[in-house]
Amino acid sequence: MLPPGMVRSSYDQVDLSRAETSLQKVAVWSSVDLIASLGSELPIDVFRGSGADRVALSTPSYLLDPGADGQGVEDWLFQVFMSWLLRGNLYGIVRDRNQRGDDFPTAVELLHPDHVTGRMVNGEPVLYHDGREIPAAELLHRRAYPMPGVVMGMSPVAHHASTIGLGIAVTRFGAQWFQDGAHPGGMLTNSEVEMTPTLAQTAKQRFLASLRGTREPVVLGKGWQYQQIQVAPEESQFLETNKFTAAECARIFGPGLAEVLGYESGGSMTYSNVESRSTHLLVYALNRWLRRAERVLTAMLPRGQYARLNRDALLQSTTLSRFQAHQIALSNRWSTVNEIRDIEDKPPVPWGDQPNETRPASGTNDNGGTE
Repeated sequence: MLPPGMVRSSYDQVDLSRAETSLQKVAVWSSVDLIASLGSELPIDVFRGSGADRVALSTPSYLLDPGADGQGVEDWLFQVFMSWLLRGNLYGIVRDRNQRGDDFPTAVELLHPDHVTGRMVNGEPVLYHDGREIPAAELLHRRAYPMPGVVMGMSPVAHHASTIGLGIAVTRFGAQWFQDGAHPGGMLTNSEVEMTPTLAQTAKQRFLASLRGTREPVVLGKGWQYQQIQVAPEESQFLETNKFTAAECARIFGPGLAEVLGYESGGSMTYSNVESRSTHLLVYALNRWLRRAERVLTAMLPRGQYARLNRDALLQSTTLSRFQAHQIALSNRWSTVNEIRDIEDKPPVPWGDQPNETRPASGTNDNGGTE
C-alpha cells in the first residue's frame, strides 16, 4: 500500500511479456540489429561436394525469396535471426515444395513466435498456430538454446528479463525526472513563521506568480529563503547504472558485442583497426547464428547441395591487407589471377586462368623470346 498522496510510478513497471519491449533498451536493439542486419545481408553461395571436388552452383531463384512474399531473402533472413535472438525459436509453415526428385521446401512462411503454442500428445509434440494444429509435414521449427526434454528453445529475453527490465527502468526514470517533475526544483523556507497548510499554499502561489511572465526580481519578506535544488545529470539519470546494464544487455547476445558496440565493460580489450574488430565480431558473436541460418537454407536445397553465407563480404580488409593476401595466394598457387580479379570486381584476362601465371611483358612472346 502506497502512502497517502503518492502515486505509483510507471518507470519501474516494465512488461516483457512481449519480447519486442526489450528493444526499448538501446543496447538490446543495437546487438540484435547488428547480428540480424549483417547476417541477412551476406550473399548466399551454393555448393556441391567438398575439398577438391567442391563445385560452386548457381543459387536457385526460389532461394532469393524463401518466403514467396516478394520481400526477398534479406527480409526473410532478418526475421529468422530476430525470432532466434528474441525468443529462441523459429517457426514456419511450408507453403510449397519441390515437385520433382527430392522432396524439400521451396517456400516457407515464417510465423510470429508468440502465435505458436505447443503441447504433448501421446508423447509427441504438437504445435498450434493461433489455435490451429500445424501438420508435422508442413512445420518448420528450429530452436536455439535447447534444453533436454523441452520442445521449445529458451528465450534470451525471458531468461534475462531482470537485467533488461532494470536497464529500461533506469532510462524511463531519467526521462521522468525532468519531464514529470520527479523532484522539486527548489525549496522556499521561512525561519520566522510557523507554516500552516494555508500559509504555505499562499506563499507558494505568490512566489510562482512573481516568476511567470516577468523578469522582475523576486522580493522575499522577513525570514524567507529560496534554495534551488540542483542534481548532477549523471546522478539524475543513473548514468553509471545505465552503462553497466547496457554492457550486460549486449553480452546476452554474444561475447564481445559490448566492446564492438563501444559499451564500457571494465575490460582492457582494444582494437587496432576495423578489420580486427570485424574478425572478432565474426568469430565470437556471428558465426554460430550464421551456421544455424545455413542449415535452414540447406534444408531448402536438393540432397547433396548446401548453402553458405559468404563471410568475405563482412571481412572487408584495407586495400594494403587485401593485396598482400592476394599476393600470398598467387605465390602459393592457391588462386589464379582471374579468381582474384573476380574478387576485386574486375573482368578476366586471357592469361589469368593458370595458378601463378603472370602477364607476358610487352614485346615478348609466349616462349620468352622477343618479337
